[in-house]
Amino acid sequence: MKRVVVTGMGAITPLGNNLQEYWLGLKNGVSGSGMITRFNTEKFKTKFACEVKNYDSTKYFDRKEANKLDLYSQFAMIAADEAIADSGMELDSIDKDRVGVLWSSGIGGLYTFYDAIKGFVLGDGTPRFSPFFIPKMIGNIASGSISIKHGFRGPNFATVSACASSTHSLIDAVNYIRLGKADIFISGGSEAAINEPGIGGFNAMMAMSTNNEEYMTASRPFDLTRDGFVMGEGAGALIVEDYDHAKSRGAKVYAELVGTGMTADAFHLTAPHPEGLGATNVMKLAINDALLKPEDIDYINVHGTATPLGDVSEIKAILNVFGEHAYDLNISATKSMTGHLLGAAGAIEAICTILATINDIVPPTINFKTPDPAIDQKLNLTINKAQKRKINAAISNTFGFGGHNASIVIKKANL
Repeated sequence: MKRVVVTGMGAITPLGNNLQEYWLGLKNGVSGSGMITRFNTEKFKTKFACEVKNYDSTKYFDRKEANKLDLYSQFAMIAADEAIADSGMELDSIDKDRVGVLWSSGIGGLYTFYDAIKGFVLGDGTPRFSPFFIPKMIGNIASGSISIKHGFRGPNFATVSACASSTHSLIDAVNYIRLGKADIFISGGSEAAINEPGIGGFNAMMAMSTNNEEYMTASRPFDLTRDGFVMGEGAGALIVEDYDHAKSRGAKVYAELVGTGMTADAFHLTAPHPEGLGATNVMKLAINDALLKPEDIDYINVHGTATPLGDVSEIKAILNVFGEHAYDLNISATKSMTGHLLGAAGAIEAICTILATINDIVPPTINFKTPDPAIDQKLNLTINKAQKRKINAAISNTFGFGGHNASIVIKKANL
């Protein structure tokens, strides 16, 4: 099968509105959390989130175009444009029939849906829906919008698996290129759910932190006092390319995508398997697919949402897969900084893992104070400060409601 590499990246996140700012925030252990500015949180249990800062749509879109795009699609377009520019693609010379877009969102156009329904319910009952209501809301429209803007006519669809969505989109891109179905994919994910139904819905599930007094440090994976995830928003985009195609056009190569794994817990709608069965299996599959051994892995960017059950389950899975080598790994949960970007989490965390591999720097798990007896404290959780180490191969994990698990193995570009 064909080899698959990453030749471009773009990001808009709570840590910065481009790739460089994002990496700087990760290295420096910056918290992206703040009090919610998007709506009045007076009656909500959670009053904080990791919002994209200083966002002004007019910097990226004219007013007419912005009105046709939900916020999640705006984030998608911004990250994709940065990744395309970063890749050095000559859009006039590539075969656009061989360029696809695989894009993910766990929720899609929640802003658009909420605003339209609110307007109808509060009105006089006359259906005055915008003609853009449906195309702004649906979860596949970001992939369509990216392809329309740039004329990419290859495979194009949306992959949805809750918080594992954009890792699944990357895996799909890898597999289609391996099979020769396309030369290039713009792949990633975007999410924009920091609004009343997004915050209220996750509050009702008791999945999200309500630590309003310590909101800057509320996302605290592995800590005994963790009480749920912190909502994030934004997008991450990767240019996933056939190695031979990248080589022929003289592209720079960030990293090689060498192994993928996909499993299901088959256990519960929202809770992880208590012994980490699905997470164990998915990492084993990804490592085997990469033709590596567990001891070849240097770093794991864990799902690490700071939920009481999820963190323990993932650590059990790591111990199951790696045994004694688990104590030689660096492990970090970068959601401690970015918050949880839901369907976009896999994309921005794959980008983080690639940048860690390039720079031989492991971003930290911040906000850790109190050890949890249920989590082995001999593990190197990269607590509170980035660490230098040689990284040849790394894993990025994402797990979603419904028991969806996805892992991807990233290898240093020794090509």
